[in-house]
Amino acid sequence: MILVTGANGNLGAATLAALRLAGVPAQGGSRTPAGGMRHLDFDDPATLDLRGVATLLLISAGYAEDDIVLARHAAVLDAAARDGVGHVVYTSLTTVGDHLAFAAAHRATERLIRDSGLPWTILRNGLYAELFGGLLSWTSDGLESPFGDGALAAVARADLAEAAATVAADPTPHTGLVHDLVGTPITATRVATALAVPHRTLDLTTYRDRLVNATPGLLPFQPPMLSSIATAVRHGFLSATGPDLPNLLGRPLTDPLAVAAAAASASRRATSG
Repeated sequence: MILVTGANGNLGAATLAALRLAGVPAQGGSRTPAGGMRHLDFDDPATLDLRGVATLLLISAGYAEDDIVLARHAAVLDAAARDGVGHVVYTSLTTVGDHLAFAAAHRATERLIRDSGLPWTILRNGLYAELFGGLLSWTSDGLESPFGDGALAAVARADLAEAAATVAADPTPHTGLVHDLVGTPITATRVATALAVPHRTLDLTTYRDRLVNATPGLLPFQPPMLSSIATAVRHGFLSATGPDLPNLLGRPLTDPLAVAAAAASASRRATSG
């Protein structure tokens, strides 16, 4: 049986849906389980019952400071080894993402997985096209962002979910492999052009100041995380593409420009509504 962690999150839910659409038996796990899910709270190791799991699809529990994330991942990997899980598939961060502020937790988790003694596969996911579009801000006459002319090899979340489902359904051929799942480079200006509005570039100091002082609700780790995305895109560190994702999917990738434009449009409606 395949168990997908974080099944109430966007990527986990989409991956679970992709597995079921393909007719592959799978179960979701979550700290707030819906019907038919296992209760899995990475902060409470007593809840981590992985008996009967052939393949564990570990969706990164990255919404916290690095030490908390790593403790969560270590707990679930310990449970996987204890309970005889046959294979671990982990959704990590694209290889070129080492410049990002949240890369360390991913790389440290990869090390834990390699040291666990369990068969493993690592999916190094590129940044979502939905995220890129959502990080563009609306002004009275168009869009602004800190990305300048930098490109991001963005990926539609649905493509990453389908790839994860494909690997989890038959993990043996992927044992010991790291797949770098990046998409097609897009820019903020191209998203703005697709929406028929101009794009203006923010300097990084202004962007960080807005994150720290004018964006209510952000957790302490989020401003440096978002600032690192901005500077990495702006300076061309996240634009590299590659064949792993289309090869896994066996089809062309979903157009990330259209996905990013849709996300930007949705954020405008949410702001104005």
